[in-house]
Formats: sequence, C-alpha cells, structure tokens
Amino acid sequence: MFGTKEHLTDHDNHLFIEGVDTANLAEDFGTPLYVTSEARLRQNIRAYHSAFPNDDIYFAVKANGNLTILRILSQEGAGADVFSSGELNLARLAGMPKDKILFNGNSKSERDHRTALKAGVRISVDSREELEALSNVAAELDTWAEVMFRINPDVSVNTHPKIATGLKTSKFGIPAQDVADTYHAAMDMPSVEPVGLHCHIGSQILEISPFAEAMARMMDVAQDVSSSGGEVKRIDIGGGLGIQYMPGSPAPKPADLAVGILPVFRDRCQEMGINPKLILEPGRSIVADTTIMLTSVNVVKRAHINFAAVDAGFNVLARPMLYDSYHHVAVANKAGRSAEEKYTIVGPICETGDVLAKDRQLPKLERGDVLAFFDAGAYGFSMASQYNGQPRPAEVLVSDDKAELIRRAEDYSALLAGQRIPPRLM
Repeated sequence: MFGTKEHLTDHDNHLFIEGVDTANLAEDFGTPLYVTSEARLRQNIRAYHSAFPNDDIYFAVKANGNLTILRILSQEGAGADVFSSGELNLARLAGMPKDKILFNGNSKSERDHRTALKAGVRISVDSREELEALSNVAAELDTWAEVMFRINPDVSVNTHPKIATGLKTSKFGIPAQDVADTYHAAMDMPSVEPVGLHCHIGSQILEISPFAEAMARMMDVAQDVSSSGGEVKRIDIGGGLGIQYMPGSPAPKPADLAVGILPVFRDRCQEMGINPKLILEPGRSIVADTTIMLTSVNVVKRAHINFAAVDAGFNVLARPMLYDSYHHVAVANKAGRSAEEKYTIVGPICETGDVLAKDRQLPKLERGDVLAFFDAGAYGFSMASQYNGQPRPAEVLVSDDKAELIRRAEDYSALLAGQRIPPRLM
C-alpha cells in the first residue's frame, strides 16, 4: 500500500506518519490538515547531496514555502530558487545564505530588481530587455548585479503541457541561439557581472533523457560564450525530476539523474577547460512525498456514482483540478481494511470541477472518516486559496512520535485581512 514510503505505516487499521496516528492528528488539529515527516524531508535532500556531492542544491521555494520546511532544508545545506520578493524573504528568514539564492522569473518588476540587489542575491535574467532594465536599476543603486541567463533550450518533455517550461513556445528564457550575444552584451554593460547560465525544462519529468539533452544544449551555449571570451562560473540545470504519484509507476531517483547528466557536464567542461559550479533546483522530488493531506468525510451520497464529499476541495489541493493529477488515497482510520466500494471524492467548493479523486476503491465510507491524500507536499499548501470564503488549513510537522504545529489554521478573520469599506458607504 505504501511502497517505498517508509515514513507511512499502518497499525491496528490506522495510518501512521512516522510514529504518529493520523486519526489522532485529525482530531487534535482539525481537518483539512497538511502533515509533513521531518525524517523523510531530511532523507530526500540528503539523497541529492549524496548523488551530487560537489554541486549546489537550490530548493524550489514555489513547491513549498513553509518556513519550518525551508529551515530544515537550510540546515541540510540547501540554497533556494525563488520566483518573487516574497519567496526571497522566506529563504532569507529560513537562513539560506545569499550566495546560494537565485532570483528567477520572466516578469520581474523594478521593485523585484531592487529587492534582489539590496539582498545581494544572484539574478536569472530572462530577456535582453530585462538585462537592460536591471543594469539601470543597479547603476542607480550604485551596486553590481551578478546575473545568470535563463536559456530556452527547446527541449520537449513528457509531462502536462502547463508545466513544460523548456519548449520554444514557452514564455521562459532566451532562445539558446541568442544567449551568447546577450551574455557578451552584458559584459560591456555598467553595473552588471555575467557569471553563468540557467535553464529549467519542466516539472514532474519521469525520464532522464530530457535532462541529458538539456545539459548538452547548456554546454553548447557555454562553449559559444567561452570561446568568445566570456567566463561561465555557474551552470544551473534547474529541477523537474518527477515522483511516483500512482502506485506501480516508478520514478527516477537523484542518483539516476546524476548518472544521466554528470558525464555530459564533466566531459564538456574538460573539453573546454572550464570549471563551473553545477547547480540543481529540485522542488517536488524533495518535498512531495514527505507530506499527506488529511480531510474528513462530510457526506456519502449514492447517486449515479458514489460520492464522498469531504471538507477539502481544490481550495486546499489544487493539482487534481488544474492538471487532472493523481494522488493516492487511503482511509486514515481504516487503513488496513480491504476495499469494498468505489467512490469519487469531491470537495465543498461551488464548482463542478471540484473533484479530488475519481473512481477509487476504498473501504466502505461514512461520515467522520478521515481520508489521507498522499504526496501532497509539493504545490499543495503553496497553491491553496480562500476561494468560496474557505480559510486555509493548518500544517503540522511530525518527528518520531511528536507533532508540532508549523502553521496555524486560518480563521474567518483572515478573509478580512487588508480589506476596508470606504467611510462613505458606512
């Protein structure tokens, strides 16, 4: 039932995460609830350090911005790939060193540039136009912008079209054939220091060959830059390694990724006589399987199909609605029981598309049962919303047999935050 998820077990028909009964967690903290295993989180980041011992691992903060989780990753030596000033602030608060933070993004504002420059972090430039704007802001602040250049490598990947980011039609990056000219233009600009190349080809990728292809494209661009006098100190291959969401469909590990890309990187570096630092930006493959989302059954409705209506909808876990994504489901308080009936699990949101799981064989459900959605640590809470006036849920960290609150559940006052009624309407 749990495959390689050693942090999840079943005792007396109850699902445990590490040494904690999830049914008790639901009772103590309420549902919906995100629950993360600290041991699994540390295990996953260490797998990357083991596979890439000489390289830097920048966690993709967009996958999970919980400050406690970022703090644990910081303790484990991770840096951060950030996509906004808010994510930059979280990374710094978590203790990630500024030399291991890359400010990424295709549409940075002047405010973003100012924030990044004042924080002293590296910036990934997404276009020639951005480069010029950044140079002007850096000159105004009387500082230097250390920049990398995001390449659009035109690499096709077998993933959902909405998370394929390396296609030539993608909004991200500079076309590979234009990067060398942009790099050299930067060398002549005041207040700009070009230091490397960056790419990201997509997310939830279950094959290694696209990463090897992207690495080869990156090294081709590095050769163009180096052969004409540019210095490439860093090469960032991005993230995107997928995980096993569906039982029986294995996913590659960090060690497999290393076997696929390190020989390409090392051989080409040796050929060119360069020694850049290699950077990776994993997100999902570090946090996804660390976390489950617990939700309680409110209604079991027998219509043309069996519906189990729960207290979490796409406001809590958006991936099924956005990408038709699969999350394995277990009944937390009936974990050891055999499946008896087929259910479609739906949420409380006023949208027909509020479906979390279709046609799942589960033990017979009744009001008050607690369902656990697996692999919810990436793009789970980070994509949660307050749609339909639903406050966002709590988050809990489990370590051995202890559970600690790491984000309190919002109450209805959160729906009023920042709002005001003009006095003339009172």
